Amino acid sequence: MIKSVMFDMGGTLEDIWVDAESERACIEKLRDMLRGYGLEVPDDYDAFKKAVDDGWAAYGRYRDANGVELKPIPIWRDYVLKSFHYDPAVLEPKCEEIAHMWEVTHYHRQLRPRVREMLDHLKKAGLKLGVISNTAAMWQVFDSLEAYGIRDYFQDVTLSSVTGLRKPGTDIFINSLRELQVEPQESVYVGDTVSRDISGSKRAGFAAAIQIRSRLTKEKDAEVDPSLRPDYVVDDIYDVWPVVKKLIGA
Repeated sequence: MIKSVMFDMGGTLEDIWVDAESERACIEKLRDMLRGYGLEVPDDYDAFKKAVDDGWAAYGRYRDANGVELKPIPIWRDYVLKSFHYDPAVLEPKCEEIAHMWEVTHYHRQLRPRVREMLDHLKKAGLKLGVISNTAAMWQVFDSLEAYGIRDYFQDVTLSSVTGLRKPGTDIFINSLRELQVEPQESVYVGDTVSRDISGSKRAGFAAAIQIRSRLTKEKDAEVDPSLRPDYVVDDIYDVWPVVKKLIGA
């Protein structure tokens, strides 16, 4: 019997994409913030961006090889801004502020149409709802859910930045299941990537995995084993409700 439905955040509940405009806005904002903290920033935009990009790439290699998520302080101090050798006493208290800015500026984000309508149906059906998201900021997902006006739908929000666990590892899914006090075979997961969302939830034993493709799906799933498949694919987030309605026999 299905008792819960859990969702990815970026690419699933919200549409998310990166373009040259958002990349430049993010780097410029980062430079302004660092200067505002009294830290020296190179005048050469391209050199600064390359150093930041290289730092993110180094963190990504560490993160993916170990299946973990670090907190904002070590991410920015030890990886992204490491080459600038900033005073930790100045930088560390600002790392969450920087991380939050990066998540909402580097990416364009907007709530998908009909999300609230879909969540209303699931809630009225008596299902427990949760969010499981990979994120490098501590509070951005909570703040975004509040800003979208949908925070109160979810009994649990499990984040990689808080738990230190990342999708597609199964531990982050199990963590959320325990918070909601449900079993994997009683749960459905909805996400936009096979590489993280579908594969992770299926290996964790979820009853069903639903994919809704996003603008980042193709990039994130570029090297995915073609034999991995979601149980259902939807094009409109509202269509999660008819799928779940069928699964619960409503």
